[in-house]
Amino acid sequence: MTLRSSTVRFPALVPHAVCAGPGVFANEWHMEHGDIDLGFAKEAVELARQARMAGNHPFGSLLVLDGTVRLRAGNTVATDRDPTAHAETNLVAAAVRELTPDQLRRSVLYTSCEPCAMCSGKIYWAGIRSVVFALSSEQLAMFAGGNFLIPCRELFARASDAVHVTGPLPIPEAQEVHRGFWPPR
Repeated sequence: MTLRSSTVRFPALVPHAVCAGPGVFANEWHMEHGDIDLGFAKEAVELARQARMAGNHPFGSLLVLDGTVRLRAGNTVATDRDPTAHAETNLVAAAVRELTPDQLRRSVLYTSCEPCAMCSGKIYWAGIRSVVFALSSEQLAMFAGGNFLIPCRELFARASDAVHVTGPLPIPEAQEVHRGFWPPR
C-alpha cells in the first residue's frame, strides 16, 4: 500500500542527529524541529494504524522532501504474503522508482517504529540519509518480543556515509497501535 501526496504540511526539514561512523553518533531532538518531526511521525503512526486495520502488522512510513510528503506506505506482510513487505521497504521500493538519487539523499524517512536491520539496509542502499522514528526497537520488543532487533544506529554507525537518525520520539500512539496485536510473550 503506497500512496502519493504533494500536500505541503511543514517547512523544509533540517536533519539533526548523525551516525557519522563507527561509534560516532548523536541523538539530539532539537525543539525547533520537534514539532515538524512529531507531525510527520504521528502521520507515520496513523499509517501503522491503517495497516493494522487492513490485517497487516502495525507499521507505517512516509518520505518527506523539502517539507512535502512525497510517498506513504504501510506494512503489507499479511496481504502480500511477503515477510519482507515492511512499511519502509514498500516505501523505498516506490521511492527509488520515482525520485532521483539527489532527491533521495535530501529526503527524510519518517517511520512509526525504528527500522529493522533489513529496512535499514534498504534505506541506506537507496541513498536516503535521514531517518526519524517514533517507537524504538527496545520499546517494540516489549510487545513483539526480541527476535533480531538491532538498533538502526548500530547499523548506520558502521556505514561509510553518515545517516542522520532521530528517535525515539515521545508519541504515546506509537505504543498504543501495538497493544493487543502481538501474541502474549
